[in-house]
Parts: sequence; C-alpha cells; structure tokens
Amino acid sequence: MNLIGLDIGTTSISAAVLDAENCVTRKTYTIANDSFLPARDSWERIQDPEKIIRSAVSLLEECLESFPEPAVIGLTGQMHGIVYVNGDGKYVGPLYTWQDGRGNLAGADGESLCSELHGKYGLPFYAGYGLVTHLYNLRHHLVPEDAVTFCTITDVLGMVLTGRKSPLVHSSNAAGFGFYDAASLCFRTDLLAQEGIPASFLPETTASVALLGNFRGIPVSIALGDNQASFLGSVSRADRQILVNMGTGGQVSLLADRVISGEDIETRPFIEDSYLVVGASLCGGRAYAALASFFEAVAAAAGVKDFDAYSMMDGLLSSYSNPDRLKVRTTFSGTRDHPGRRGAVENLSTENFDPASLTYGVLDGIAQELYDRYLAMGLKKSSIVASGNGMRRNRHLQAITAEKFGMELELSSLTEEASCGAAIAGGTAIGNRTWRQAVGL
Repeated sequence: MNLIGLDIGTTSISAAVLDAENCVTRKTYTIANDSFLPARDSWERIQDPEKIIRSAVSLLEECLESFPEPAVIGLTGQMHGIVYVNGDGKYVGPLYTWQDGRGNLAGADGESLCSELHGKYGLPFYAGYGLVTHLYNLRHHLVPEDAVTFCTITDVLGMVLTGRKSPLVHSSNAAGFGFYDAASLCFRTDLLAQEGIPASFLPETTASVALLGNFRGIPVSIALGDNQASFLGSVSRADRQILVNMGTGGQVSLLADRVISGEDIETRPFIEDSYLVVGASLCGGRAYAALASFFEAVAAAAGVKDFDAYSMMDGLLSSYSNPDRLKVRTTFSGTRDHPGRRGAVENLSTENFDPASLTYGVLDGIAQELYDRYLAMGLKKSSIVASGNGMRRNRHLQAITAEKFGMELELSSLTEEASCGAAIAGGTAIGNRTWRQAVGL
C-alpha cells in the first residue's frame, strides 16, 4: 500500500511516496517554490497562492502517473502564514508567509504590534504568526473585503483537492497563528474579541488527523504543521529521541504530555492530546550560508571567479584543531522573543583570527543555540535524530551537534521528512496504524 505526502515549503514543494508496509520511501519529488511576489517594503514577505497551488497540483499529478492508486494523500507545509478565504472557498489576496515582518514594525508610539500585545496580555506574540499579521492588516485596512476566514496555504490545497468551501485546520497549524491556548486546544476568543476579531472569522479546527474528502476517489487527510510532520517522519523512539532539524532556520523538538513554557521555546499541539516542545532558531542554515557569502565576497574582491566557498569551508574544517576557539552567537536574525538581538563574535585573538576558526565557530554557534533551547525544556532524552538538508549535507555540523548535546546522533532514515510525515499522518487517518505506533510508543 502506497501513501503520498505533499509538503508546501517556503522555497520548495516536495512530495514523497511511502511504502506503508515497510515504511520506506519509494520515490521523492522536489520542485522550486518561486512564488514570492514583489515586496513594497523590505519587511514584507508574500507569495502568490495561485502559483503555489498550481505547482502543488501539478506535482501531485506527476506522482499519480507513476503511483496511480495510493491509499491516501497527506498534506503538510509552512506554518504560521495565512491566506484569506471568501464565502465560496476561494483564496483571496496573497499568502502572508511566516517570514513577514509587519508584526515587528514600530508604530506611531515607537512600539511594535508584537510588543503591544505582549504588554497587554503577558503572552508571547511573534511576527509572521497569522493572527498577528491579520490584526495588523485589520488595523491598516488591508484585509480583502470579501474575506470571511483564513487558513494556511496547505489548508487551501486541501480545499482545492476536495472541493471544500471552508477550511478545516489541524490544531498543529492553528496554534501557529497565535492567540491560541495549547492546553485547551482552542483560540483565545476572549482576547481576540478585545482586538475586534470575532470568533466567526476563525477557521474550524480539530486535533484529530481527519479526512477532508476525496481527490479522484483518493482520501485526502488534513494538513499538519511542517514541524509536526517532520517529527512524525523522522522519530522512531519518541520516548528517548529528540529531533534536530536544520534548514534555513533550526529546530529542536521533543514529545511531551504537557505544556512547557520558557524563553524562546514553545509548546505546540501534536496529535490528539500530545505536544511537541520546540525551540527554534531563526538563523540556522542561513548563518552558514551568510558565512559562505562573506567568503565569496572576499574572493570576488581578490579577483577570484567561480569560487566554491562551501568546498573551501569543508576543507578548512577537515583539518581544524585549534583549541582556542571563537565563540560565535549566530542570532543574526534575532530570536522570536528578542527580534532585535544580533550575532556576536567573542574570544577573538591573534591566534584564532582565521577562516577555519570562524567557520568552526559559526557551526558551533548554530548548535549552541539549539542546545540552549533544549536545556530550557527541562526534559531529558538520550539520542538525536537529525533531519533537514542543512544537517544531512554537513558532516561537521553533525559531529559538532553530537558533541554539544553529548548524545549519539543518527540521520533520519527517511528523506523529505515532512512529506513522509504527511504520508504517515494520512495513513493514520485511514487506519493504517496509529500515530503512537509510528513514533515507537
């Protein structure tokens, strides 16, 4: 029995065909998500939902040509961002992505919307979270006149595939909009009412992996958040494993049976009455990419053409042994709780002011940021499962992370973890096996 999972990422759209009996990937597909729309301001990050949906459906069609009778189609994709939907179930306006920064803009009084909301309610609010974006749009008259609700771009895909006229949003995505109580699995309608957002504008939600309907007779399951789907597609012993994912940003995630709070960590609904405690870095793989760009700029200034910075950095690290190490803080894009925080380089001396030490220091800083978040969770695990191309393709980051956490590290056995997790979730919706069995509980 084959299961198909689709993942709408920020920069790519992926699919995986999973053999349910053996839990192995039969085939994966990836195409670019080049749907960003021209931004009027540097803080605006919006995409074209029409182009995204067209690309995702085309990719699904390609899957079905080779694997024409899957048992289910599961969905996942980028969290936090929103698309407005009208009464006919048609998306209106752009996709406001999780990277959109309007929530951090200083208002007339110099205070950002996120800061204002935190001061009023004592809860964390982050730029890019859908209801923060919506509240900004509401105050600035940017909400489409015919909008009656909102959802994620992957929820939109589910509506398109099944013909639904209204979205059904899984709690793993609903929590990513903000103004959400993870413990009771519901929106904070009391607070939203104070901000002029009626409960009737909120999408319907569920904590179960429900079926949305059918696409050409194939069941389609509800979209999970990509963090939750990646966990489901990576971890086989959730009682002792943590997941470290490294892409543009980084995440450390572990399973919990209760809500845990702390600075720069959050508890996200997983499936039914379970949770993921998550610590996210905004500049994970992006920090290493920024270093590569720095070296490329130096090479260009020296007149060197076609310079491969990543190969150079790999070579530097292969022979690096300086015990006098730089301490690099890789919060180049701030943190969710402190968006104004920036990176730093410490312990700089004439003995370690060199490219190899800087390269090692950046990787060490990437791992340190996630390790600090793991410590703040207060839950102990014994091994790491690593996923994401930023980790999978960098053996040095793997080694540094394992040393930093003091744990054995293994790479996820499935590639395209989020797509595979979506497929596994779809399998639970049709009774293939429970999600607890999928993560080894």
